[in-house]
Amino acid sequence: MNPRKPEREDTLDTPGPLDYLRVLPQYIYPKHLASSLMYRLTRIRFSPWKNWQIRWFIRRYGVDLSLAEQTDPGAFPDFNTFFTRALKPGVRPVSGAEGQITCPADGVLYDFGEIHQGTLLQAKTHRYSVVDLLGGPPSECEALTSGSYVTVYLAPMDYHRVHMPLTGRLREMTYLPGTLYSVNPVTARGVPRLFARNERVVCHFETKFGAMAVVLVGAVFVGGIETVWHGPVTPARRRRPARWNYADDQASLRQFERGAELGRFNMGSTVIALFERGGLEWTTGLFGGRRVQMGETLASFMPGQG
Repeated sequence: MNPRKPEREDTLDTPGPLDYLRVLPQYIYPKHLASSLMYRLTRIRFSPWKNWQIRWFIRRYGVDLSLAEQTDPGAFPDFNTFFTRALKPGVRPVSGAEGQITCPADGVLYDFGEIHQGTLLQAKTHRYSVVDLLGGPPSECEALTSGSYVTVYLAPMDYHRVHMPLTGRLREMTYLPGTLYSVNPVTARGVPRLFARNERVVCHFETKFGAMAVVLVGAVFVGGIETVWHGPVTPARRRRPARWNYADDQASLRQFERGAELGRFNMGSTVIALFERGGLEWTTGLFGGRRVQMGETLASFMPGQG
């Protein structure tokens, strides 16, 4: 059986001259300073300020609070708590069986497919390496250089928690410092190697189907990335790589079921999941630019891959 191909061509536009002009200011302005300011502004608990922030955001982006556990905008203690709100139980059921990959987050499907010669596709034309994305060294990334991947962009109105695409055991987490470009479609088209240049947190897992990495990519105004086992990882006090090894500490071994919460973005960004196995059968109807929801089935492992 051959892997199922997308039924439609990607709807994400190819990069044009205007895209490069639009992202030019991002090379200049102080992205970390702006993000640090946003971090503080979104945690102010002065009621008139935080209520105005939340209500403006709901109107501007059409946020549907009826899906959230807390439906009263005024009940959130600050804007960041509203932004990282939990959903009601059952709103995002996890579909499929054990041998199927579920979407890790609500958002827009940027790219998906096979990892070609150790590289992933960005915005249809840019390529960047698995080693650069994961922070190396090459020997530790080798298992993922010929597998499959999926990239999901979380827009401002989306649910901003990230969940497990497969059942797996946590092996390692790495923090990689970097810049903080926006990760919206225009920037993804205009900035080569965007996801390998931005600050990010890489989570490595062992699964029944081989190695898996889930990468939480930071962006401008992302006030922090956190995981459920560690808490806040960014913003980091020291802007140097850091690594946490969980494989050797039996007390720290963590098994996460498919669909379990993994972490969250304090403000929006992108999640990339990489899988050791190639030749996946992608779900009918997937294409670049399609809206996806956490828990829906994206792909299945071919028979005999388990």
